[in-house]
Amino acid sequence: MYSTLRSLLFRLPAETSHDLALDSIGAAGRLGLARHLARPVHTQPVEVMGLTFDNPVGLAAGLDKNGIAVDGLAALGFGFLEVGTVTPRPQPGNPKPRMFRLPEREAIINRMGFNNWGVDALLERLSAVRYSGVLGINIGKNASTPVENAVDDYLYCLRKVYPVASYVTVNLSSPNTPGLRTLQYGETLSRLLAQIKQCQLELQALHGNYVPVAIKIAPDMTAEEVSLVATTLVECGMDAVIATNTTLDRTAVAGLEHAEEAGGLSGGPLTEASTEVIRTLAGALGGRLPIIGVGGIMTGADAVEKLRAGASLVQLYSGFIYRGPELIGECVEAIAAMR
Repeated sequence: MYSTLRSLLFRLPAETSHDLALDSIGAAGRLGLARHLARPVHTQPVEVMGLTFDNPVGLAAGLDKNGIAVDGLAALGFGFLEVGTVTPRPQPGNPKPRMFRLPEREAIINRMGFNNWGVDALLERLSAVRYSGVLGINIGKNASTPVENAVDDYLYCLRKVYPVASYVTVNLSSPNTPGLRTLQYGETLSRLLAQIKQCQLELQALHGNYVPVAIKIAPDMTAEEVSLVATTLVECGMDAVIATNTTLDRTAVAGLEHAEEAGGLSGGPLTEASTEVIRTLAGALGGRLPIIGVGGIMTGADAVEKLRAGASLVQLYSGFIYRGPELIGECVEAIAAMR
């Protein structure tokens, strides 16, 4: 059924079909119909970051930035959901068009630019959801905030979402906010994470519970840079790392229509690069931090490879767009068979 629906959606501009599909899933969730859109997914509990996940296959941030379809998405069988990226103030993002499909490689290029309705609007919608599973909230900085003041935006969002989130993801790796990726390196990263950690501990004391913080990194680093980031994450007391965000590398799609569009590339071309970053991270971390693997998971076998490389959980985005809800169950079953 999904292949037929996808053929219709893919006749529309990418962002238009994305919004239409998300609105439909949201409506199905509100009406209690979403469970009919996918076959049941068996529970496969796993504990990571001190949290118990229904299964190890989650939804990556970026698909539901504003939390409009949480109940519908949860009913499709995801073991956890991550909403956002959300910023302190609403922002429109980059000019349209800003999302492009490359179906020959099951890929997507986007330069959305953290388009969202702001953290207060997100929290208002989340107050009405019925979903009680693990919910991550991905936070970022507004485009108008200078990079040197980025920590102010992260701390503002962290304080806002802390009472609601199961875990919080700090997005330092989107290629679509100028200067953002520079926060992933050296003393800049150490200073930023030290302030985030201090705020996290203050919020723990205030609210009486500990909400883990994960850091999402880019795939476009050398092995040495990945190892240095891993060391910094451990030293600063972070709780997990999410690898990876989208890539700027166009080697795998050279010559295809839209290949030269600015933005981050996701989907099939990212599979191996993301897995290699996970493998490098796992070696550098030595089990001291869990890894959430994301990037180019198009089949159950891809999910298994992420876990074999060192991930404890995985997240879907582009694969979900191309394969639909079927991919969730396929990944859960493949992981169960591996174990």
